[in-house]
Amino acid sequence: MTQVDLNADMGESFGPWKMGDDASLLDIVTSANIACGFHAGDPDVMAETMRLAARKGVGIGAHPGFPDLQGFGRRKMTVSHDSLRNMVRYQFGAARGMAQALGTQVRHIKLHGALSNMAMVDADMARACYEAALDVDPEIILMVLCATAQEEVVRDLGCRWVGEIFADRAYNDDGTLVDRSLPRAVIHDPEVAGPRILEMVREGAIITESGKRIETSIDTICLHGDTPTAVHIAGSVRRCLEQGGVSVRMFER
Repeated sequence: MTQVDLNADMGESFGPWKMGDDASLLDIVTSANIACGFHAGDPDVMAETMRLAARKGVGIGAHPGFPDLQGFGRRKMTVSHDSLRNMVRYQFGAARGMAQALGTQVRHIKLHGALSNMAMVDADMARACYEAALDVDPEIILMVLCATAQEEVVRDLGCRWVGEIFADRAYNDDGTLVDRSLPRAVIHDPEVAGPRILEMVREGAIITESGKRIETSIDTICLHGDTPTAVHIAGSVRRCLEQGGVSVRMFER
C-alpha cells in the first residue's frame, strides 16, 4: 500500500497574536514543522506546540527561516553562507533544546518561506543550510522540496531525507512554486486540494499548472497552517488519500 506523511507549518503565533489553528491541525497531520523564533513563534509558543504535538503522537520538526518577523520570513534576504549556517544552527539548536527539556525530540528540519524558495534553485545555498543542520545532528532527517536543487544536494550529501510537495500551492513547469503574488498561486478550496493531491500521489508526480507531470518520490505533503481554510484543506487531503487507498502515517527513514 502506498504510504505518505502529512506535515504542517505551525507554532507561528507570537505572544497575544494568534496564527493558525494548531490544535485542530495536530488531529490531522502526522508531522509538525515548528517555527524557531526568527520568522515567527516565541519560546512559549514553541514549548506549547511541541508539548501538544508529542501528546498527539505527531513527529516534531524544526522550521528555521530568515530573521523577518514583520514579513513572516517571506521576504528574500542577502546573507553570506557563513551567516546562513549560523542562523540554521542557532534555530535548530533552540528547537532541540526545547524538545529535550520537554522529554521529546526533533525528528526533522525543514526550511521556511523565502529561505526555502531561494534554496530551491540555489544548490550552494541549500548545501550551506543542510550541512549546518547536519553539523548539529548528523542523523536528522532533512525535509526537502521534490525535484529541486534541495533534493539534488541531499542526494549528494548521502544523508537522511524525505521529499515534500505542497497541497495548497501551484507549481511551475520547472518544479518551483508559482509566486504568491500571482493568481491561483495558493489553493484555498478544500474540494480542489484533496483530489489534486491524491492524483499526484497515485501518479508519483508533481502536476504543474500547465498539466505537465514531473516524476518524483513523494514522501510527505505540506499543509500550510496560516491560510484561512487550512484545517478544511488538511481534512480534505487526508480524507481523499485514505479513501483512495493511501496510508497516512509518519515518515520513516
